[in-house]
Amino acid sequence: MAAAVAMRSGSSDGGGGYDKGGMDTGKYVRYTPEQVEALERVYAECPKPSSARRQQLLRECPILSNIEPKQIKVWFQNRRCRDKQRKESSRLQAVNRKLTAMNKLLMEENERLQKQVSQLVHENAYMKQQLQNPSLANDVSCESNVTTPANLRDASNPSGLLSIAEETLTEFLSKATGTAIDWVQMPGMKPGPDSFGIVTVSHGCRGVAARACGLVNLEPTKIVEILKDRPSWFRDCRSLEVFTMLPAGNGGTIEIVYMQMYAPTTLVPARDFWTLRYTTTLEDGSLVVCERSLSGSGVGQSTATAQQFVRAEMLPSGYLVRQCEGGGSIVRIVDHLDLDAWSVPEVLRPLYESSRVVAQKMTTAALRYIRQIAQETSGEVVYALGRQPAVLRTFSQRLSRGFNDAISGFNDDGWSVMGGDGIEDVIITCNSKKIRNSSNPASAFGAPGGIICAKASMLLQSVPPAVLVRFLREHRSEWADYNFDAYSASALKTSPCSLPGLRPMRFSGSQIIMPLAHTVENEEILEVVRLEGQALTHDEGVLSRDIHLLQLCTGIDEKSMGSCFQLVFAPIDELFPDDAPLISSGFRVIPLDIKTDGVPSGRTLDLASSLEVGTTAQHASGDGSQDDCNLRSVLTIAFQFPYEIHLQDSVAAIARQYVRSIVSAVQRVSMAISPSRSGLSTGQKIISGFPEAATLVRWICQSYQYHLGVDLVSHADEAGESLLRMFWDHQDAVLCCSFKEKPVFTFGNQMGIDMLETTLIALQDLTLDKIFDEAGRKALHAEIPKLMEQGYAYLPAGVCLSGMGRHVSYEQAVAWKVLGEDSNVHCLAFCFVNWSFV
Repeated sequence: MAAAVAMRSGSSDGGGGYDKGGMDTGKYVRYTPEQVEALERVYAECPKPSSARRQQLLRECPILSNIEPKQIKVWFQNRRCRDKQRKESSRLQAVNRKLTAMNKLLMEENERLQKQVSQLVHENAYMKQQLQNPSLANDVSCESNVTTPANLRDASNPSGLLSIAEETLTEFLSKATGTAIDWVQMPGMKPGPDSFGIVTVSHGCRGVAARACGLVNLEPTKIVEILKDRPSWFRDCRSLEVFTMLPAGNGGTIEIVYMQMYAPTTLVPARDFWTLRYTTTLEDGSLVVCERSLSGSGVGQSTATAQQFVRAEMLPSGYLVRQCEGGGSIVRIVDHLDLDAWSVPEVLRPLYESSRVVAQKMTTAALRYIRQIAQETSGEVVYALGRQPAVLRTFSQRLSRGFNDAISGFNDDGWSVMGGDGIEDVIITCNSKKIRNSSNPASAFGAPGGIICAKASMLLQSVPPAVLVRFLREHRSEWADYNFDAYSASALKTSPCSLPGLRPMRFSGSQIIMPLAHTVENEEILEVVRLEGQALTHDEGVLSRDIHLLQLCTGIDEKSMGSCFQLVFAPIDELFPDDAPLISSGFRVIPLDIKTDGVPSGRTLDLASSLEVGTTAQHASGDGSQDDCNLRSVLTIAFQFPYEIHLQDSVAAIARQYVRSIVSAVQRVSMAISPSRSGLSTGQKIISGFPEAATLVRWICQSYQYHLGVDLVSHADEAGESLLRMFWDHQDAVLCCSFKEKPVFTFGNQMGIDMLETTLIALQDLTLDKIFDEAGRKALHAEIPKLMEQGYAYLPAGVCLSGMGRHVSYEQAVAWKVLGEDSNVHCLAFCFVNWSFV
């Protein structure tokens, strides 16, 4: 190790002489390699040692005995500074490499666009010439080159396969780097130093196509290996099987591949592909994997599932990976598909006719995945609970795959449809093979059993998908039954499970969300949810009834532009082993109308914000509110329940009713958060969710005037819609709670909803004692006698808690009894004056 040089603090402190060690007493001190090595060992353990630790170091290391304590401190300061500079230098070099690569990509894209412009100019000139010379337009004597499509040639011999492979390579490169497709920039995906790449979609070509280019800090061979394993990163890929592998020139390979895709919803069949995949190396060293469909049915489909798939076509697609000079690789991905959109209902055809959907589900998903792997490999990502990234990735994949299996219900997986009750709104399927052939502890039932899946799909109009999924995630008590969560969780225990209701439980309404992992851009979040349960019998009161769920959220981020929004969860044991069995259930929302501006909705979870009218409501819902009003999407719900064989029919009936209740809950929530409701009047919208709202508001205002002698709102003599609107728009927060031993909030105006950061629907989850801190509760209890005696009471300034746990300060609060028509106390009302978040 090279000697280190450190500056002395001065020679007048009494410790400047190093005469006994024979060292120079000048301005600088030169450390010996042995001294530097000793200091480096300590630095590796503790970069910033305390004064006592430095003194201990001098005592324990004789070779440092001739160094002053102050000089040791300076050495550590300099060492930390050099370490920080080195890290900053590495970061800047990485940014510089990325900018250089992005600049190269942009220059290549600019060159492609210039060629395209030249081609269009040439075609324009030719068309003008044709229009000016009608005789040329009618001349049909020119020769036409007719070629045999590659997928119709003889693919039964190696030479035929090689010919198809070479043509596939040529066509793929013309799309990846040329002008074979008219590429346009995907809205909302602007290239730049903070973007993950350049994303373009096709315009006016056959089928749907998307292309992505980006820089990834991995070796080309590693990238190709990952991308070829499509099921690992493409969540819609059910299986990929290589039937034939032949060697080709340049050390390349030709493979015959059969791939199956899941159905996105219960309303459409799944897709499969029979393709040729060609892997080779170009003259410049770039690695290429290109692929296209072959004619014929192939040998991939089994007779059990042949009717559940529609054969789709993959036009020349693939990956082009080139090593960068400064490290990393430039990756180009092209996906070009013909998904046979005519085989699905017309309302769902946008899922198969949109290039943006392909870009989001396949092309950018592949690029994001390899970037995620690169960051995990470099150690930039650290996950919770000490889990390895690969383990958490596997959990996400298993949750998603289990949910997809439940939706598609393939026969060769053991799924079969059960008879209905005459109403075809919910599909019931059962699977005994899934339990018998797995290591799932659910197979430890007292009798043979399996899995029952209840699933349904519905069309949503004017419902922002991200807002809906966030609400389902954050307000589980609005739609979930805790007993069903407990029933599913019981399958993880060694004791037999029972039907819901045999062990009555109560859900406290409280859930604790513990994040585990997230992808680079937060488009996917993995977390553990703990639901707090309470036993209703004394004998079970001492037992823990908490339920733990592993939950995967997709598309809930405000900036999310995904084509699929999901909330998928499965009960897990609280010990959460790496091989924990997962029985997935959840929700999937797929937009059918993609926004042209690419701007995601910025709406909040405040359902009451939909009660605004006019321009105020439009402003509150964000710039994209007009698009939200016209947005259509399809919601798919699938819930799985383990069962014992003798309880199969009972579990199926209960599962059907449970999913129907969830559908009803989702419909209520969807109506509340729909931006299109802003066209209704305030009174109509409140009354639609709370029929007694107009009467209650009248009682609140009359009681306020009766007890305090002043009007709560101006023109309090108004009635019906006018009074309702004035109450809703009141400048102070007004909240009502039940007149019971444990008061629960039941109603409020816009400011009250905003203050508690909740919704009109979720307001009933909050109790009066929960929003006050200790001082606030004491002040409230001190004023209760006065409130009961004179009908009202003033509370001093204080602090309360919102539903999200934030502190809210208020200057004053007044509480009063709300009297009904019969002069009996109907509820209590509170008005918080001049509140603000602390």
